[in-house]
Amino acid sequence: MALHDTLRPLPNLRVLVTAGANGIGAAMARAFHAAGSRVHVCDVDRVALDRLVAETRGMTGSLADASIEAEVDAVFDDVRTHLGGLDVLINNAGIAGPTGPIEAVDAASWERTLAVNINSQYYFARRAVPMLKASRVHPCIISMSSVAGRLGYAFRTPYAASKWAVVGLTKSLAVELGPQGVRINAILPGVVEGERMDKVIAARALTTGVSVEAMRRQYLDKISLRRMVSADDVAAMALFLCSPAARNVSGQVISVDGNLEYL
Repeated sequence: MALHDTLRPLPNLRVLVTAGANGIGAAMARAFHAAGSRVHVCDVDRVALDRLVAETRGMTGSLADASIEAEVDAVFDDVRTHLGGLDVLINNAGIAGPTGPIEAVDAASWERTLAVNINSQYYFARRAVPMLKASRVHPCIISMSSVAGRLGYAFRTPYAASKWAVVGLTKSLAVELGPQGVRINAILPGVVEGERMDKVIAARALTTGVSVEAMRRQYLDKISLRRMVSADDVAAMALFLCSPAARNVSGQVISVDGNLEYL
């Protein structure tokens, strides 16, 4: 295989993307599909899920809340039906969680954020790992964390705590699964352009008492390249990590953030 050919995933990889119907998840699902993979997505948003599957010939989907174990189990029934096995798990499900000082964060919001952002990764990993061990094509897991998984993030403590936990899970599983040939890496997106980031900026502006535009400028001023990243930037990194060129890349925590210096 020529070196340039190793930079793209092998054809016909069986890929599961959690929360794959919107945002970064949808960008990754489309990118793997375009690269010749067989892709199954799950999502809690029925409208977005139905739209993605209808628009992308050959892609299949499951309606599921990634934080509910029984619904995750049902996703794997569908994966066996549609894919017959698994080579790549992209653990992408996550929510922004509340914005505010710690004394104002209610227990329900805290618990919901951790349930979606870290419990879901456990539920999917425990079901996927036996299938990945049976794969013969460089099986791997991509765990979606955040730059908030390497930096402190005032007023976003539930989110940051969950994303640091994802990094710990990734590092530990890389050690545990390496002897079986399963690689696992974490991607840490920075400030990703789009509706979700717009809501985060607006909520933080309200909490800190500045204008939305001033808060947006604060975010950009923290980035060395002075620009947000796109969902496609993150998808490109996911493609590389699942390619033969990355066969010895495991246990790594890789930021795609334009060099975000602090939060």
